Amino acid sequence: MTLAYIYHSGFMLEGVSAILIFDFWRDADNGIVERTLSTTHKRVYFLASHFHQDHFNPEILNLPVPHGEKKVILSRDIYRRRRAGTEGVTAYLRRGESYRDDLITVHAFGSTDSGVSWAVHVEDKDIFHAGDLNNWHWADESTPQEIKKREGDFLAILNDIRKECMAFDLVMFPVDPRLGSDFARGARQWLQYIPTRYFAPMHFPPARERAMTFGPEAERMQTRFLYIQEEGEAIARF
Repeated sequence: MTLAYIYHSGFMLEGVSAILIFDFWRDADNGIVERTLSTTHKRVYFLASHFHQDHFNPEILNLPVPHGEKKVILSRDIYRRRRAGTEGVTAYLRRGESYRDDLITVHAFGSTDSGVSWAVHVEDKDIFHAGDLNNWHWADESTPQEIKKREGDFLAILNDIRKECMAFDLVMFPVDPRLGSDFARGARQWLQYIPTRYFAPMHFPPARERAMTFGPEAERMQTRFLYIQEEGEAIARF
């Protein structure tokens, strides 16, 4: 499988028979998504974790896959917020719900913000896209009580995930320097709780360079950190 970084929290994962596009906001400057969709004969899955405009672009409902097949799997809050209807949508999922077909299984876990996070089993690989699941503690600004509450909510969801999925081949997870001095706390806790083969940071523009400083720490925790240099690049093959 090949993982390409698109933009912000958007990634494209291409396998032998399927392509998964997570949290598409806009295409990379090199047009990797448009180019792939125009030529592929594979089944393309779009997944959007919640309604925020930096994670869901209704354009995905209209993007053509002229030689393949398209399926769209969305968090239920996108429908509740009237960001999309039922036309062109394969499934809406709430926390705890699943979608299955002959190529993939998708399970929706919780989030510490809007919507859900995604666990996907595809081509014998276990994949996780966090959406806006993170320990959003804002350590330099929040009170100790706020930090404790947010951390407790986050760790409860990690426990839910760990009960169902003991390890992942690939995880896409926020490493957002806006959080301040301890911006990688959520990512660190994820790796402490759940063994992860490849870890891709996201939700960091425009602070990419600082986000990448988490890499050496992640590698000391026995994971392969995927350093991102630019939009539209392939960052892993596994």
